[in-house]
Amino acid sequence: MQIYNTRMHKKQELKPIEPGKIRMYVCGPTVYDQIHIGNARTFLAFDAIRRYLMYKGFQVTFAQNLTDVDDKIINRANEEGRSAAEVAEEFSNAFIEQMHRLGVADPDIRPRATREIGAMQDMISSLIDQDAAYATPSGDVYFAVRKCTTYGELSGHDVDSLRSGESGRVDEMDEKRDPLDFALWKAAKPGEPAWESPWGGGRPGWHTECCAMINRYLGTPIDIHGGGADLVFPHHENETAQVRQCWHTALANYWMHTGMLRVDGEKMSKSLGNFYTLKEVLDQYPADAVRLLMLQTHYRTPLDFSYERLEGTVGTLERLKGTVRNLRWAAEQASGPNEIDEAAAKELGTQVDETRAEFVRQMDDDFNTAGALAAVFGLVTAANSYLDKVGEKVSCSVALRAADTLVELCGALGVESVRPATEQELPAELVTLAAEQAGYEGSDASEAADVLLEARQQARAAKDWGRADAIRDGIAALGLVVEDTATGPRLKTKD
Repeated sequence: MQIYNTRMHKKQELKPIEPGKIRMYVCGPTVYDQIHIGNARTFLAFDAIRRYLMYKGFQVTFAQNLTDVDDKIINRANEEGRSAAEVAEEFSNAFIEQMHRLGVADPDIRPRATREIGAMQDMISSLIDQDAAYATPSGDVYFAVRKCTTYGELSGHDVDSLRSGESGRVDEMDEKRDPLDFALWKAAKPGEPAWESPWGGGRPGWHTECCAMINRYLGTPIDIHGGGADLVFPHHENETAQVRQCWHTALANYWMHTGMLRVDGEKMSKSLGNFYTLKEVLDQYPADAVRLLMLQTHYRTPLDFSYERLEGTVGTLERLKGTVRNLRWAAEQASGPNEIDEAAAKELGTQVDETRAEFVRQMDDDFNTAGALAAVFGLVTAANSYLDKVGEKVSCSVALRAADTLVELCGALGVESVRPATEQELPAELVTLAAEQAGYEGSDASEAADVLLEARQQARAAKDWGRADAIRDGIAALGLVVEDTATGPRLKTKD
């Protein structure tokens, strides 16, 4: 498996520190507002990467922080007349909620900066003791950049070429010994959150938080450190510099960064009116359509987002889901003895094997989700052509294998809704509905679904439209719909 390593500026073979195990960290959000779709692109990309590593059999320990103390949080709290802790708690919960809606799996470890102050202070003290950092009379502590001979190894910046203000992130301050030095500890201003420390009341600097938490929960070095491309400098450069000086080791063996997101070809910004939060998008479109749209672009490539493209992806998602449903349905109808088109079945079987191999080949090449999905769509086309060609001469085993493969490969990328409704966890409330509408006395949701569909069919045959509609509406209230086909009704999830 090849991974593009930002530090080396090339792809490298993935060689875990411990065979079969991956320790992985991705920088989380600063929780002062709803996250936007650019943030979401990064978190979704690494969710797919994590899922694929697990699909390949790796034991992945995944950590992602929440930055719950920061100038932006404090500023919003002051504007709204409430505490920084209240703001951080609101938007921490909002972030987790939107990640769940998008289908992004929870990290194994989710440290919050405000609960890890002790580890950060220990790290800062060690850097001071090693003459890699210094405290100022006012209570700030700075990292001495020129003490780190490897500074610039990640971003490619040369220390001597950096000048105060050039990047918009390096500021001249009276107490700094060098304008390139950055804050490890910030002395508290009146009214700001503060913790006691050997240098006075204050709070940690952003660049210190992540590496202290990584070392505490994952150890250093880790296998993979990820984030958006905008974090390469100065955030990730400053992280790895601190770890080099503090523990005399690399922070991560592989650095991975996602490309930026643009909207309709332009940089996303509130001033241009093209700034969208993830919540806004998910309130209008299925989460798996958003996933598909983002995964159709390689994670390192800039992604051009538009609602027009998202509309098209909704159709693509339904085509995927429809193909799985049709394969399952055809296999069910052909489950008994029947004549089989052996040549067509062999051709589709070969396509299934080639699709699986191509999917793995693309994903093993720096997690190329775009190429992997192209392989999936190729199988969709082949499967639909097969069903159209053979009519009733369907091979049950080949149709099911094609359906299983589509479900498996989409699931490896976190696109879970491709499974037909009958394979998903049906709501337990179906049992109650079946008891009310059809006198069902069992307790199995799948069996209850069959009873309801049969009861609806009987009502329609008897022209009891009121009862038929009541059953349909009850099913719809549970997030399912009845799809009437030429060969009978079936349940499917709402589009």
